[in-house]
Amino acid sequence: MILIDDPDDPRVAPFRLNERGLANRAQRRDDGGDDGLFMAEGDLVVERALAAGCVPVLVLVDAQRPPAIAQRLAEFGPVFAGGDRLRAAVTKLGMPYTVVALFRRPARTAVDRLAARSNRLVLAEAIDNPVNIGSIVRNALALGWDGLIVDSTSGDPLARRAMRVSMGNSLHLPHARTDDLPGLVGELAAAGVVVCALTPAHDAIPLDEITPAPRMAVLVGCERAGLSAAAMAAATHRVSIPMHDGVDSLNVAAATAIACWQFRRR
Repeated sequence: MILIDDPDDPRVAPFRLNERGLANRAQRRDDGGDDGLFMAEGDLVVERALAAGCVPVLVLVDAQRPPAIAQRLAEFGPVFAGGDRLRAAVTKLGMPYTVVALFRRPARTAVDRLAARSNRLVLAEAIDNPVNIGSIVRNALALGWDGLIVDSTSGDPLARRAMRVSMGNSLHLPHARTDDLPGLVGELAAAGVVVCALTPAHDAIPLDEITPAPRMAVLVGCERAGLSAAAMAAATHRVSIPMHDGVDSLNVAAATAIACWQFRRR
Protein backbone atom coordinates (compact mmCIF):
# COMPACT_ATOMS: atom_id res chain seq x y z
CA MET A 1 0.00 0.00 0.00
CA ILE A 2 1.09 3.56 -0.71
CA LEU A 3 0.28 5.89 2.21
CA ILE A 4 -0.90 9.40 1.39
CA ASP A 5 -1.68 12.27 3.76
CA ASP A 6 -2.72 15.05 1.40
CA PRO A 7 -6.31 14.98 0.08
CA ASP A 8 -5.13 17.09 -2.87
CA ASP A 9 -2.61 14.45 -3.91
CA PRO A 10 -3.01 14.27 -7.71
CA ARG A 11 -2.70 10.49 -7.68
CA VAL A 12 -6.17 10.17 -6.12
CA ALA A 13 -7.72 13.17 -7.88
CA PRO A 14 -9.94 10.97 -10.14
CA PHE A 15 -12.04 10.09 -7.09
CA ARG A 16 -13.23 13.70 -7.10
CA LEU A 17 -14.73 13.42 -10.58
CA ASN A 18 -18.50 13.70 -10.93
CA GLU A 19 -20.53 11.23 -12.98
CA ARG A 20 -19.85 13.07 -16.24
CA GLY A 21 -16.16 13.16 -15.43
CA LEU A 22 -16.06 9.41 -14.89
CA ALA A 23 -18.03 8.65 -18.06
CA ASN A 24 -19.38 11.13 -20.59
CA ARG A 25 -22.66 10.72 -22.42
CA ALA A 26 -21.15 8.82 -25.33
CA GLN A 27 -19.29 6.45 -23.00
CA ARG A 28 -22.42 5.75 -20.94
CA ARG A 29 -24.27 4.83 -24.13
CA ASP A 30 -21.50 2.74 -25.69
CA ASP A 31 -22.10 -1.02 -25.60
CA GLY A 32 -18.42 -1.77 -26.24
CA GLY A 33 -17.16 -0.91 -22.75
CA ASP A 34 -13.53 -0.31 -21.75
CA ASP A 35 -14.03 3.43 -22.21
CA GLY A 36 -14.99 5.51 -19.20
CA LEU A 37 -15.05 4.57 -15.53
CA PHE A 38 -17.47 3.70 -12.75
CA MET A 39 -17.01 3.88 -8.99
CA ALA A 40 -17.49 0.97 -6.57
CA GLU A 41 -17.84 1.84 -2.89
CA GLY A 42 -17.42 -0.69 -0.08
CA ASP A 43 -15.87 -4.15 -0.01
CA LEU A 44 -19.07 -5.96 -1.10
CA VAL A 45 -19.59 -3.79 -4.20
CA VAL A 46 -15.88 -3.98 -5.05
CA GLU A 47 -15.95 -7.77 -4.70
CA ARG A 48 -18.94 -7.98 -7.03
CA ALA A 49 -17.19 -5.76 -9.56
CA LEU A 50 -14.19 -8.09 -9.54
CA ALA A 51 -16.48 -11.14 -9.77
CA ALA A 52 -18.07 -9.58 -12.87
CA GLY A 53 -14.63 -9.39 -14.49
CA CYS A 54 -14.26 -5.61 -14.21
CA VAL A 55 -10.75 -4.16 -14.12
CA PRO A 56 -9.81 -1.70 -11.33
CA VAL A 57 -7.68 1.30 -12.30
CA LEU A 58 -7.46 3.18 -8.99
CA VAL A 59 -7.96 2.05 -5.39
CA LEU A 60 -8.15 3.88 -2.05
CA VAL A 61 -8.37 1.97 1.24
CA ASP A 62 -8.41 2.62 4.98
CA ALA A 63 -4.79 2.81 6.13
CA GLN A 64 -5.64 1.62 9.65
CA ARG A 65 -8.11 -1.13 8.73
CA PRO A 66 -7.44 -2.19 5.15
CA PRO A 67 -10.04 -4.75 3.96
CA ALA A 68 -8.91 -8.23 2.96
CA ILE A 69 -9.80 -7.53 -0.66
CA ALA A 70 -6.95 -4.99 -0.82
CA GLN A 71 -4.57 -7.87 -1.47
CA ARG A 72 -6.47 -8.91 -4.58
CA LEU A 73 -6.72 -5.33 -5.79
CA ALA A 74 -2.95 -4.95 -5.45
CA GLU A 75 -2.56 -7.55 -8.22
CA PHE A 76 -3.88 -4.97 -10.70
CA GLY A 77 -1.81 -1.96 -9.63
CA PRO A 78 -0.91 0.31 -6.71
CA VAL A 79 -3.30 0.61 -3.78
CA PHE A 80 -3.38 3.98 -2.03
CA ALA A 81 -4.24 4.27 1.66
CA GLY A 82 -5.25 7.09 3.96
CA GLY A 83 -7.02 7.92 7.19
CA ASP A 84 -10.72 8.64 7.68
CA ARG A 85 -10.46 12.40 7.17
CA LEU A 86 -8.43 12.10 4.01
CA ARG A 87 -10.75 9.50 2.48
CA ALA A 88 -13.81 11.54 3.43
CA ALA A 89 -12.34 14.61 1.74
CA VAL A 90 -11.29 12.71 -1.38
CA THR A 91 -14.52 10.74 -1.87
CA LYS A 92 -16.88 13.44 -0.53
CA LEU A 93 -18.50 10.95 1.86
CA GLY A 94 -19.07 11.86 5.50
CA MET A 95 -18.54 8.23 6.51
CA PRO A 96 -15.97 6.87 4.07
CA TYR A 97 -15.91 3.23 3.11
CA THR A 98 -12.86 1.10 3.91
CA VAL A 99 -12.33 0.67 0.18
CA VAL A 100 -13.35 2.67 -2.89
CA ALA A 101 -12.22 1.75 -6.38
CA LEU A 102 -12.56 3.06 -9.91
CA PHE A 103 -13.12 0.42 -12.58
CA ARG A 104 -13.23 0.44 -16.34
CA ARG A 105 -16.79 0.24 -17.63
CA PRO A 106 -17.56 -3.27 -18.90
CA ALA A 107 -19.05 -4.20 -22.24
CA ARG A 108 -22.86 -4.22 -22.33
CA THR A 109 -25.30 -6.59 -24.04
CA ALA A 110 -26.89 -5.18 -27.20
CA VAL A 111 -30.60 -4.41 -26.95
CA ASP A 112 -31.75 -6.89 -29.59
CA ARG A 113 -29.67 -9.70 -28.11
CA LEU A 114 -30.91 -9.11 -24.56
CA ALA A 115 -34.51 -8.84 -25.74
CA ALA A 116 -34.24 -12.07 -27.74
CA ARG A 117 -32.77 -14.20 -24.99
CA SER A 118 -34.84 -12.95 -22.03
CA ASN A 119 -38.10 -14.34 -20.70
CA ARG A 120 -38.50 -11.73 -17.96
CA LEU A 121 -37.56 -8.11 -18.74
CA VAL A 122 -37.98 -4.78 -16.97
CA LEU A 123 -38.35 -1.82 -19.36
CA ALA A 124 -37.74 1.67 -17.95
CA GLU A 125 -38.75 4.96 -19.57
CA ALA A 126 -37.54 8.37 -18.33
CA ILE A 127 -36.47 7.13 -14.90
CA ASP A 128 -33.60 9.52 -14.27
CA ASN A 129 -33.15 9.03 -10.51
CA PRO A 130 -30.14 6.71 -9.98
CA VAL A 131 -31.55 5.56 -6.63
CA ASN A 132 -34.66 4.26 -8.38
CA ILE A 133 -32.58 2.63 -11.10
CA GLY A 134 -30.39 0.90 -8.51
CA SER A 135 -33.43 -0.29 -6.56
CA ILE A 136 -35.09 -1.64 -9.70
CA VAL A 137 -31.93 -3.57 -10.56
CA ARG A 138 -31.71 -5.08 -7.07
CA ASN A 139 -35.41 -6.03 -7.05
CA ALA A 140 -35.36 -7.56 -10.53
CA LEU A 141 -32.27 -9.68 -9.90
CA ALA A 142 -33.53 -10.83 -6.50
CA LEU A 143 -36.81 -11.99 -8.04
CA GLY A 144 -35.17 -13.92 -10.87
CA TRP A 145 -35.66 -11.54 -13.81
CA ASP A 146 -33.35 -11.66 -16.80
CA GLY A 147 -32.52 -8.05 -17.57
CA LEU A 148 -33.25 -4.35 -17.69
CA ILE A 149 -33.62 -2.16 -20.76
CA VAL A 150 -33.65 1.60 -20.21
CA ASP A 151 -34.41 4.37 -22.65
CA SER A 152 -32.06 7.21 -23.61
CA THR A 153 -33.43 9.52 -20.88
CA SER A 154 -33.12 7.09 -17.99
CA GLY A 155 -30.30 7.00 -15.46
CA ASP A 156 -27.14 4.93 -15.72
CA PRO A 157 -27.22 1.59 -13.83
CA LEU A 158 -23.48 2.05 -13.23
CA ALA A 159 -23.83 5.53 -11.75
CA ARG A 160 -22.29 5.90 -8.31
CA ARG A 161 -25.58 6.01 -6.38
CA ALA A 162 -27.19 3.33 -8.55
CA MET A 163 -24.24 1.03 -7.84
CA ARG A 164 -24.44 1.76 -4.13
CA VAL A 165 -28.21 1.13 -3.91
CA SER A 166 -28.06 -2.01 -6.06
CA MET A 167 -25.21 -3.34 -3.87
CA GLY A 168 -23.17 -3.90 -7.01
CA ASN A 169 -25.89 -5.97 -8.67
CA SER A 170 -25.95 -3.59 -11.64
CA LEU A 171 -22.95 -5.60 -12.82
CA HIS A 172 -24.81 -8.91 -12.59
CA LEU A 173 -28.20 -8.03 -14.06
CA PRO A 174 -27.70 -7.63 -17.83
CA HIS A 175 -28.84 -4.21 -19.00
CA ALA A 176 -29.08 -2.39 -22.30
CA ARG A 177 -30.07 1.05 -23.57
CA THR A 178 -32.39 1.89 -26.45
CA ASP A 179 -33.15 5.11 -28.30
CA ASP A 180 -36.64 3.88 -29.22
CA LEU A 181 -38.39 2.28 -26.28
CA PRO A 182 -41.93 2.45 -27.76
CA GLY A 183 -40.62 0.74 -30.87
CA LEU A 184 -38.96 -1.96 -28.77
CA VAL A 185 -42.16 -2.48 -26.78
CA GLY A 186 -44.06 -2.99 -30.04
CA GLU A 187 -41.46 -5.48 -31.30
CA LEU A 188 -41.59 -7.46 -28.06
CA ALA A 189 -45.39 -7.57 -28.09
CA ALA A 190 -45.38 -8.69 -31.73
CA ALA A 191 -42.93 -11.48 -30.81
CA GLY A 192 -45.32 -12.85 -28.20
CA VAL A 193 -43.91 -11.18 -25.10
CA VAL A 194 -46.71 -10.04 -22.78
CA VAL A 195 -45.76 -6.44 -21.96
CA CYS A 196 -47.55 -5.02 -18.92
CA ALA A 197 -47.41 -1.22 -18.66
CA LEU A 198 -47.86 -0.11 -15.06
CA THR A 199 -50.20 2.82 -14.54
CA PRO A 200 -52.38 4.14 -11.68
CA ALA A 201 -55.27 4.69 -14.13
CA HIS A 202 -58.61 3.47 -12.75
CA ASP A 203 -59.54 1.70 -15.99
CA ALA A 204 -56.37 -0.42 -16.06
CA ILE A 205 -56.49 -4.17 -15.43
CA PRO A 206 -55.68 -5.10 -11.80
CA LEU A 207 -52.27 -6.75 -11.55
CA ASP A 208 -53.59 -9.97 -10.03
CA GLU A 209 -55.99 -10.54 -12.93
CA ILE A 210 -53.14 -11.03 -15.41
CA THR A 211 -52.09 -14.65 -15.90
CA PRO A 212 -48.28 -14.98 -15.98
CA ALA A 213 -47.05 -16.00 -19.43
CA PRO A 214 -43.86 -17.78 -20.53
CA ARG A 215 -42.37 -14.48 -21.71
CA MET A 216 -43.21 -11.22 -19.95
CA ALA A 217 -41.99 -7.65 -19.59
CA VAL A 218 -42.91 -4.98 -17.06
CA LEU A 219 -42.88 -1.43 -18.42
CA VAL A 220 -42.45 1.41 -15.90
CA GLY A 221 -42.12 5.14 -16.35
CA CYS A 222 -41.32 8.44 -14.74
CA GLU A 223 -43.09 9.02 -11.40
CA ARG A 224 -44.05 12.57 -12.37
CA ALA A 225 -45.48 12.15 -15.86
CA GLY A 226 -45.89 8.38 -16.14
CA LEU A 227 -45.35 6.47 -19.34
CA SER A 228 -45.50 8.19 -22.71
CA ALA A 229 -48.63 7.64 -24.78
CA ALA A 230 -46.56 5.85 -27.44
CA ALA A 231 -45.03 3.37 -24.99
CA MET A 232 -48.37 2.76 -23.29
CA ALA A 233 -50.13 2.14 -26.61
CA ALA A 234 -47.49 -0.37 -27.71
CA ALA A 235 -47.85 -2.53 -24.57
CA THR A 236 -50.00 -5.65 -24.41
CA HIS A 237 -51.88 -4.57 -21.27
CA ARG A 238 -52.29 -1.48 -19.11
CA VAL A 239 -51.98 -2.79 -15.57
CA SER A 240 -52.50 -1.27 -12.12
CA ILE A 241 -51.60 -2.32 -8.58
CA PRO A 242 -54.76 -2.25 -6.42
CA MET A 243 -54.36 0.20 -3.53
CA HIS A 244 -56.42 1.66 -0.71
CA ASP A 245 -58.27 4.91 -1.29
CA GLY A 246 -56.28 8.08 -0.74
CA VAL A 247 -53.03 6.87 -2.31
CA ASP A 248 -52.82 6.92 -6.08
CA SER A 249 -49.38 5.44 -6.74
CA LEU A 250 -46.23 3.83 -5.38
CA ASN A 251 -42.58 4.65 -5.78
CA VAL A 252 -41.53 3.23 -9.15
CA ALA A 253 -38.99 0.85 -7.60
CA ALA A 254 -41.58 -0.49 -5.15
CA ALA A 255 -44.14 -0.90 -7.93
CA THR A 256 -41.59 -2.76 -10.04
CA ALA A 257 -40.82 -5.12 -7.16
CA ILE A 258 -44.51 -5.98 -6.74
CA ALA A 259 -44.95 -6.61 -10.47
CA CYS A 260 -41.76 -8.68 -10.68
CA TRP A 261 -42.97 -10.85 -7.81
CA GLN A 262 -46.46 -11.23 -9.27
CA PHE A 263 -45.13 -12.21 -12.71
CA ARG A 264 -42.12 -14.21 -11.52
CA ARG A 265 -41.40 -17.63 -13.00
CA ARG A 266 -43.56 -20.24 -11.27
